[in-house]
Amino acid sequence: MEREHNSSLNTTGTTTSSIGKPSSVIGEELHILVIRLSAMGDVAMTVPVISALVEQHPKIKVTLLTRGFFKPIFAEIKNVSVYGADVKGKHKGIFGLWKLYKELKGLNIDMVADLHNVLRSNVLKAYFMLGSIPFVQVDKGRAEKKALTSLSKKIFKPLKTTHQRYADVFGKLGLPIDVETARLLPKRSINPSARKLVNEKRKKMIGIAPFAAFDGKMYPLDLMEKVVTALNATDHYKILFFGGGEKEKGLLDKWADKFRNSTNLVGKLAFEEELALISQLNLMLAMDSGNAHLAALFGIPTITLWGVTHPYAGFYPFKQDPQNALLADREEFPLIPTSVYGNKYPSGYENAMRSIAPEDVISKIEEILNKNILP
Repeated sequence: MEREHNSSLNTTGTTTSSIGKPSSVIGEELHILVIRLSAMGDVAMTVPVISALVEQHPKIKVTLLTRGFFKPIFAEIKNVSVYGADVKGKHKGIFGLWKLYKELKGLNIDMVADLHNVLRSNVLKAYFMLGSIPFVQVDKGRAEKKALTSLSKKIFKPLKTTHQRYADVFGKLGLPIDVETARLLPKRSINPSARKLVNEKRKKMIGIAPFAAFDGKMYPLDLMEKVVTALNATDHYKILFFGGGEKEKGLLDKWADKFRNSTNLVGKLAFEEELALISQLNLMLAMDSGNAHLAALFGIPTITLWGVTHPYAGFYPFKQDPQNALLADREEFPLIPTSVYGNKYPSGYENAMRSIAPEDVISKIEEILNKNILP
C-alpha cells in the first residue's frame, strides 16, 4: 500500500517534514504529541503504529493525548507516556482546551500527529499553530467511506486500513514507518486475584465480548447464547465474558450462573487486569468492536462478527487472518456496508447478522483451536 510522504529520516542528518520545516536534529530527542481521543477500538489501533514509530526511530519520545483510562494499553511500549485529557471536566470547551494546550506546551512538544481530526483536535491545532509547531492530521478518507457505504451509488472495494492512515501522518511529518513490521505486545502476567476469579488451569480460555456500541454490529443475543451453550457443553473450554455496562453486566451474570464453564468479568477487574487476561486467551470472539482490537494487539486469534459494517472500511484487527471474519450475507443484504460505525441501516437490515449461523461461529472456533497453533 502506497504511503503518503515525501521526506525521510536518517541517522546522521536532520528530519525535514513535508510541511517544509526542519523538525529536529537527529542527535537530539524528538518529542511528538499524538492525539487520539474517543473510543477504545480507535485508540487500540494506534498501538502498532506508535510501537513501530518508536522502534524504527529510537530517538523519538511520544506523549499520547487520550483518556487516562487507556493508559494500561501502552504500558509495555518504550518511550511512550500517556497524558490524560479530561474533556468532560477541566479540559471541556474552548477555554478548557486552551488550558490543555498550555499544559501540553510545557512539555516542549516538537510536532503534533493528530490521529483523530475532530473539532477538539482542530481547536488544539489552532493553538499549536500560534507557536509554529508542525501539526499534521489524519486523512480519514471520508469521501471513500461515503462511497463504500452509499445505498445508491456504492463503490464496494477495500479501503486503506486505519493503521496505514495513522502511519501516513508520521510520514508527512518526515518520519516514515513500516507498520506491518510492528511487534505484537508481550503477554502479561495474571495477578492472583484475577487468576482466582477465573479459576481455571486446564481448559483453553475463550473470551467472548458480545456487545457493541450500535445494534447494527451486534450479534443477536439469542444466537450468541446458542454459541455459548454449545461451547459450555463440550466441557473443554473456560468462557470469559468481557465488555458492557451495568445493563449488560446483569445479562452476563445470568449467563455465568447458567453455564458452569463461564465467568463474567464485567465490573470485577481493573482494566489492566482485564488486559492481562486477554493476553493469555486462546481465542477471542467479538464484534467489530474494541475488545477485538485489544486481543489482536497480543496476537490472540480473534474471530470477529460483522453485521452492517464491513472490513473493507479499514477497521479490521491488526494482523488477524481475514478468514477469521464472519460476515453477514451480502447476497441477502447487498447494501452492506450501510455505515462505518453500524449506526445507520435501512429497514430489514437489523436482521443482517442473523445470516451468520451459530453453527458457523462454533465451527470456526473449533477450527482455530484445533490447529494447536496458539500464541
